Amino acid sequence: MSWSRRKFIVGTVAAGVAAGCVHRGGQSRPKTVALLATVVRKYAHAQHFVDRFLEGYGWQGRHHYPAVKLVSLYVDQFPDDDLARERSKRHGVPIYPTVEEALTLGGSKLAVDGVVIIGEHGKYPRNEKGQTLYPRYKWFKQVVKMFEQSGRAVPVFNDKHLSTDWRECAEMVADSKRLRFPFMAGSSLPVTWRLPALEIPRDSELKESLSICYGGVDSYDFHGYETAQCMSERRRGGEVGLKSMQTLRGEKIWERVNEKLLLNALSRSQTLRAREGYTHSVPDMAWIKEANPNATGFFMEHVDGFRTTMLMLNGFIDDFTYAGLTDDRVLSCQMFLPMPPRYTTLADFFNPVVNHIEHMVLTGKAPHPIERTLLTSGMTLAGVESLHCGQTKIETPEMSVRYEAPRDSAFWRI
Repeated sequence: MSWSRRKFIVGTVAAGVAAGCVHRGGQSRPKTVALLATVVRKYAHAQHFVDRFLEGYGWQGRHHYPAVKLVSLYVDQFPDDDLARERSKRHGVPIYPTVEEALTLGGSKLAVDGVVIIGEHGKYPRNEKGQTLYPRYKWFKQVVKMFEQSGRAVPVFNDKHLSTDWRECAEMVADSKRLRFPFMAGSSLPVTWRLPALEIPRDSELKESLSICYGGVDSYDFHGYETAQCMSERRRGGEVGLKSMQTLRGEKIWERVNEKLLLNALSRSQTLRAREGYTHSVPDMAWIKEANPNATGFFMEHVDGFRTTMLMLNGFIDDFTYAGLTDDRVLSCQMFLPMPPRYTTLADFFNPVVNHIEHMVLTGKAPHPIERTLLTSGMTLAGVESLHCGQTKIETPEMSVRYEAPRDSAFWRI
């Protein structure tokens, strides 16, 4: 096989997928990944990914050891409670001083079959809008540069939204198309368990979506967008992009909310706050308004007129739920996210994400279109921008992102 710089060759070829890469002499080795992390400490995202690649995780009733091997790390920050050095020593996985060396294993050309970018947590500056400036785009561009220098490209995973700048988000996706490598990104919400296991058929007559979440802006709001979008994209005609966004706070959000969808989504919560003195009470709009004086509402109009609402109800629920309106009924579920340390120390909702990364590296195919995460990244940016501009409506013509949902939603059913 020729490795000419003039022709990019995707690193995941069909031959030898099950057994790994084929070496000279017919011997095989497992496919390998490099992981780039902001920080590896207890409960940081990178800890969950590193430990699953190195020690496996529960999957389909057994302990599963990935068929791909983590062979190198780049870690940006080492706090007092750092776990990276211990993992490196115990498993014999070197921590390289630069991104480039982690990709080349200290050599001069790309030496791994996949790249995992976990730019989440750690101490990083915030801009005037309150966005944390994680180095996701910077690292991604260093990865792309190494692909170009090496004459081949391999699958890449990026945790959470792509960047804090729309042009950078769009450029990352364009780079993946230009160099023809599988690019997976986003949240664990679309692929975690669903209670019940709701699969909206593609091309459904979906009229409107609503999701409920908790957390902060430029943080957990992204999970709320992904909760809604992995459902909204399955409507007839597919996704056509975002036309506008408006973020509102307080009493004024309720006149914009579809009450039927709201009550259905709340019915799927396992943490819904009841009135004081009651073990259970039927929620109504009066109680919802009273209990959520500081609620945040994100109101999105898609290019085709479809509406998505995302509500951040901190202190009222501690989970992620969805409701969608069709011609004759409401479809609803909870995206189950057992958050540590309250529910578990394992954060099992990372299991399907790592499993999808493994299959992407082995097969060269991403489980869902990167355009979804491009759009939810844009929603995150537009929501922040609307708040920064005094809760005004933001027009988003640049976010006319078209794509079709995958045939299977790829969430965790077993």
